[in-house]
Amino acid sequence: MTDLRELRELREGLRAAVRGEVDFGTTARALTTMDASNYRRVPLGVVAPRDADDVAAALSVCRTYGVPVVPRGGGTSIAGQATGTGVVLDFTRHMNRLLSLDPEARTAVVQPGLVLDRLQEAAAPHGLRFGPDPSTHGRCTLGGMIGNNSCGSHSVAWGTTADSVRRLSVVTPRGERLRPGQAWAGAPAGLRELAEGELARLRTGFPELPRRISGYALDALLPEKGADVARSFCGSEGTLGVLTEAVVDLVRAPRARALAVLAYADETGAAEAAAGLLEHGPLTVEGMAADLVPAAADLPRGGAWLFVETGGDTEGEARARAETIVRAADVLDALVVTDPARQRTLWRIREDASGTATRMPDGTEAWPGWEDCAVPPARLGAYLRDFRGLLADHGLRGSPYGHFGDGCIHVRIDFDLLTGPGIARFRRFSEELADLVVAHGGSLSGEHGDGQARAELLPRMYGPDMVALFERVKGVWDPDDLLNPGMLVRPAPLDANLRFSVLPSKPVDVAFGYPSDGGDFSAAVRRCVGVAKCRTTSVSGPAVMCPSFRATGEEEHSTRGRARLLHEMLAGELVTDGWQSTEVRDALDLCLSCKGCRSDCPVGVDMATYKAEFLHHHYAGRRRPAAHYAMGRLPVWLGWVARTRSAGVVNGLASVGPLARVAKRLGGIAEEREIPRVAGETFTRWWRGRKAVVSSGAGAGAGDGDGDGTGDLVVLWPDTFTEHLSPSVGQAAVRVLEAAGLRVALPPTLRPGGRPVGDGRSRSAARLLTARRGRVCCGLTYLSTGQLDHARTVLRRTLDLMEPVLATDAPVVVLEPSCAAALRTDAPELLHDDPRAAQLAARVRTFAETLEQYAPHWAPPVLDRPVTGQTHCHQHAVLGDTADRGLRAAAGLTGELSGGCCGLAGNFGFEEGHYEVSVACAEDQLLPAVRQAPDGAVVLADGFSCRTQLEQLAGVRGRHLAEVLAEALDGKA
Repeated sequence: MTDLRELRELREGLRAAVRGEVDFGTTARALTTMDASNYRRVPLGVVAPRDADDVAAALSVCRTYGVPVVPRGGGTSIAGQATGTGVVLDFTRHMNRLLSLDPEARTAVVQPGLVLDRLQEAAAPHGLRFGPDPSTHGRCTLGGMIGNNSCGSHSVAWGTTADSVRRLSVVTPRGERLRPGQAWAGAPAGLRELAEGELARLRTGFPELPRRISGYALDALLPEKGADVARSFCGSEGTLGVLTEAVVDLVRAPRARALAVLAYADETGAAEAAAGLLEHGPLTVEGMAADLVPAAADLPRGGAWLFVETGGDTEGEARARAETIVRAADVLDALVVTDPARQRTLWRIREDASGTATRMPDGTEAWPGWEDCAVPPARLGAYLRDFRGLLADHGLRGSPYGHFGDGCIHVRIDFDLLTGPGIARFRRFSEELADLVVAHGGSLSGEHGDGQARAELLPRMYGPDMVALFERVKGVWDPDDLLNPGMLVRPAPLDANLRFSVLPSKPVDVAFGYPSDGGDFSAAVRRCVGVAKCRTTSVSGPAVMCPSFRATGEEEHSTRGRARLLHEMLAGELVTDGWQSTEVRDALDLCLSCKGCRSDCPVGVDMATYKAEFLHHHYAGRRRPAAHYAMGRLPVWLGWVARTRSAGVVNGLASVGPLARVAKRLGGIAEEREIPRVAGETFTRWWRGRKAVVSSGAGAGAGDGDGDGTGDLVVLWPDTFTEHLSPSVGQAAVRVLEAAGLRVALPPTLRPGGRPVGDGRSRSAARLLTARRGRVCCGLTYLSTGQLDHARTVLRRTLDLMEPVLATDAPVVVLEPSCAAALRTDAPELLHDDPRAAQLAARVRTFAETLEQYAPHWAPPVLDRPVTGQTHCHQHAVLGDTADRGLRAAAGLTGELSGGCCGLAGNFGFEEGHYEVSVACAEDQLLPAVRQAPDGAVVLADGFSCRTQLEQLAGVRGRHLAEVLAEALDGKA
């Protein structure tokens, strides 16, 4: 539709007819241009229906204007079927409920937008579950699963989604309400006659294999198969009717499970072994090779593995079945795991493969397109050998993994989808691979559907007559070709609408170096392939991503949503004002820069860096928000307070209500927030005032301490928060580090001249002036607000000051996790042209890492107390907490810290307009963990933001681990 008048009429017609939201704005359209495939189509608008009446009304309006309709759930489709050029129906906003659950009948009634995990959570207390479980179970919807006939890792036991569907409620494109089921129930007029006239073709035209997903499942209409209209509807990819409700079967979940991890030399060996294990009745037979497994993964030795799960009424029964499988398998090595937590850790490796596989070991991009072919399980080994040969013939690489027990292989291949020759090779390879799959008796799709990726090739699998029958069936259900045109029948070419074609052909001029993406910002944005792990509504364990999505439930405020908007900004077709885009700015506004996506996203999207980059360009030469000046330049203001020794005055003024309100309004600070108190004595002033200061040696290698340390020299970083707001943390760290026998020094305040490292003193007026301008700083507040020019200046000055330290072997101990993360990652990526930044990054150690590496024989005081609190989001994402866990265990601090983000996140939670989201983030993990903590628990919070959030929202004092240990040393704990 190109006529603006008709477009307005369509929009207004939908708004008049539909009670749900109708959004034809740039943001809504940009968020739905893509799914998890290689394809991109720009819709006219998005409708979020509230019920079946809304669906019927939307279809009626769209039919009047001849506008196609695409039903969409979680948008995790691999083949492009969740994209379209007309109106997208988003079922995740309103039609997302579990309507009922009957434990006796083992059924549930669900709406199409219900996320699978929510159904599993409701069924679990009854000992039940929904059988199919794709790796996207935390964000895929039941409607999408029915549309694709999804499977998952347990399909060898519980089959596909079609095996679990009892009855559907469907609105046809012409508004008819149908209830498809068995015995021709809910069949549209003409379907039965059509099928009964083609019985011979239906009996002979479909390969028999467990993972045949390609095409329409018309053989389900055979009388000997119950003439099951609901089953035949499954896998139709939104092309026949719009699902509004489903009655699904549940299965009895085993009370205990064991996981046998079987190691083989390569994936071909694993594939050849998989079929032989099925006779033992496993719940899963999943395979993956070493190139998709993190180096630190705790797996038995080998080059490929089968994950074989068994169940039982008891742990012993499940283990016995797993050990039987191990004995029956010819393996290099094996491991049987019954601990649920360790099983979850191992399964995460497999589930993350859909993202991990998007990068080759050398960092080269890899793409879907041939993500889920399936062959008879007994032929899987032979197929894989031929598949590897075909890859080699075309000079391509891929890492197969997937559902080996069902003969279904997932793989991402390093196609060049950016150039004409590369796209031509993609087509040639696709055609030859389709022929190879058919030669092995397989299905072009074994899980994710055909969509645009494979539908063009269906004649190679089914022949032209069967494909013509598919078209006739489509005509019965959808005579106007309204639903998802270009999918399954009369398909668009597999090499059209590629999402990469609209991106700039040359690298964009940017500030950060993007070392993992060849310096190309477009490549960094391309990292998001739509896996949508950021859309999970709950997290377990230490995970962080994506707190703003969990707080708002809005795609716009997910990592994927922001990446989509950045993609469209670079494309310039839908978002037309580039770096000045208000749509991108508004989506990034609620990004906490927690960096959770950097570690939790399977493809390593780093939205915090992208946000800083965007803000840098967006506000170049323009007035910034007040908060960028007030909090983005916090080191400047706090430095001024320290030099003038006016902390008392500042704190006094901040305690006067009217003055505080004015200050917050001028500084862009949320009215609900209290302004933190500035310390009366800075950390470095306390350091200089220590009575027992000994300067030993000369030159860059010497340092200051209390004279007691005889161990290694460590340089303690006086970050802005420790220096001005929490000097007690720095004092405690000095106490503990010196008790561990280490010599503590501070960074220099004057450049060279042979002065000791970190003497922190300047006696002459000239040197005082220099020292005032020469404090080290990681630039965190400038980075988080996108003031990258300031950040560069600050970091270069810091590197100048740190040169004497870099000339030694001394580690740099950073107490504030966000500052440590900035030095370890942001600084070298921003100053990618300065090798000193990488040198400093390599020296950065957390407090616990320092004790682990430089005082390995020191034993901390034992407290024997439980702990609660939260692992700092930057610690989780960048630094890791292995050393912290070890130190806590050695100190007798028991229990686990929660994941998530505290919600304050530096300046974020203080900024005007962010308070409610900030509180919601804290309520997600941190505050419930503290409320539920046992009596006497130590509340740990290494980050100043985390401690401030706890104090302001819960009235609880959180402490840095250094403070807890120092108090124990002094007998105060």
